[in-house]
This record gives sequence, structure tokens and C-alpha cells, in this order.
Amino acid sequence: MDGPEGGAALPNREKALAVAELSGRHDLSGLLGAAGLSRSSYYYALSHPKTPTRPELRARVAEIFGGLPNGVGHRQVAMELRAVDGARIAGKTVLRMMNEMGLRCGIRRETDHHRYSSYRGAVGEVFENALGRDFAADGPWQKMGTDVTGFKCSFGKAYLAPVYDFGSKEIVAWSVSERPGLAQQEEVLAMLVAAKPEGASPVLHSDMGWQCQHPSYVAKLRENGFVQSMSRRGNCIDNGATEQVFGHLKDEFFRGRDWSDFESFKRDLEAYIRHWNHVRRQVRLKGLTPVEFRDQALRGAA
Repeated sequence: MDGPEGGAALPNREKALAVAELSGRHDLSGLLGAAGLSRSSYYYALSHPKTPTRPELRARVAEIFGGLPNGVGHRQVAMELRAVDGARIAGKTVLRMMNEMGLRCGIRRETDHHRYSSYRGAVGEVFENALGRDFAADGPWQKMGTDVTGFKCSFGKAYLAPVYDFGSKEIVAWSVSERPGLAQQEEVLAMLVAAKPEGASPVLHSDMGWQCQHPSYVAKLRENGFVQSMSRRGNCIDNGATEQVFGHLKDEFFRGRDWSDFESFKRDLEAYIRHWNHVRRQVRLKGLTPVEFRDQALRGAA
């Protein structure tokens, strides 16, 4: 109970402050009646000023929030406080702290940009959708997704082609390029094959882009134990887990920013990917980073 009448403390306090400001010029009883406050609630609210939530953690909250150019959400802050600082704190408490401090992470909004599409029809070998939108995985290197997303900057356009592990939430391979062609996919595959653990046979899901149908791409995956899977034409939800990563990336890294040259953009984007893998904690990984989860899972399987 927050006061004599058990009302919510914050609304009553705001009303009481407004009444107090006007009380010198108007009748107090009339003001209290208009505000819907009893006299006891009015004096209780004035005698119990609001104190900041967990003031000892405020500097740390600001530091964590400032880890990315567009800030991070309250869940990320809460997980970092628990894992690194050993703080016992609920996510809602962190959200209240951030609201008090004026720290707000922007909410994703629909944009009018057109998605990059590499579809050219059936120009090579196509594959059935082996996942059927079931992106759940017990551990790393079981199910993965790949796609290409574009960025429009002052210097022109740039493209990111990542491979995302649905189990560990790790971006295990990627290429940042000014051209979304076969050379970019070959760079991704080289990084992917080099990282693959011995004996793993993951499903790699993609759209029906011409690069993913190309004979050299298909052969490289097949030779290295990957099972290829493809979305149906015009069904981006079939690769929804990877699309979701693009949404977070555009929010946290790209929104509201610009670059004058490709090399600085690439450097900053790859730094963000390292942040995603090594620093950014995930609720579905029980507060671990993707790399921490992957390492624990692979040690347990050894």
C-alpha cells in the first residue's frame, strides 16, 4: 500500500505537487476535490518524496546503455548487471530505472525501403524447405539461416551476408561487400566451413536466390556436410529467424547513422557483429552470450 488510501504513489504524488503549486491562489478543499485526492493522501504524498530507483547502479546502467550507438533495451541491461556485476535485479526494475533516467531504446518501426532480392527464378538446383519454419534447435551447429540485407549510405550501398546459428544465436560467418554477388557468398562459405566443428551436419536454410542455387555454392555445402534448405518463393517468413536478426541489427547498429566511405562502414559493422557474438546477452540463452552458450554446449557434447 503506497498511502493511506492505497492508491498508486506516482499519480497521487503528481496530483499533490500540482495542488501544492496552486494552493496559494485557490481554495485547498476545492483543489483536492478536483484532483480526486483526500486531505490525508495529499499530505502523505507531500511528506514522502519519490526516491530514485537503485541509485547505486545508475552509472553502470548508463554505461551499459551506451555500449551501442542507439542504446540497448532494458533486458540487455538487466542481463549484463546480473552476469557481470552480480546484481540481483528484475527486468522491470531496470526498465523503471531507465525511464527515470530518460534512457530509451528505439522501438522497431516499419520502413518504406525495399528488401534486396536475389531471386532470378530456377537458375540452378533448388531444394525443399527442410525446416518448415521450425527454427528451434537444442544446440549449436544444427540449424542455420543465411540471407542478404542491404544498407544505403552516403557512399552508396553495402550488403551483409551472414550465417546465423538458430541454436546459439551466433553469427558464425559473414561477408560485408559493396556487391551482393557470388564472390560474397564464396567468402561466407570459406569462413563457415573453417568454423564448422568436426562431425557436424547442420541444415543451412536460405531463400531461392541465384547465388544459393549456383553449382559451386551447392557443391561446396554438399562436400562439407551441410544439408541445404530453401524458402518458398515470396515467403520471407520461411526464413523468419534470420530476418529477425536483420531487424535487431538495423535498430541497434544502423538506424539514424551514416558513413561517408565503405571501409569505415565495414569496420563498424564487423565490430557490431563481434559485439553480438561476444557481448550481447540473450534471454533465450538464459543470459549467456552466443559464444558463451556455444562453448558450453560443445564442451558438454565432447
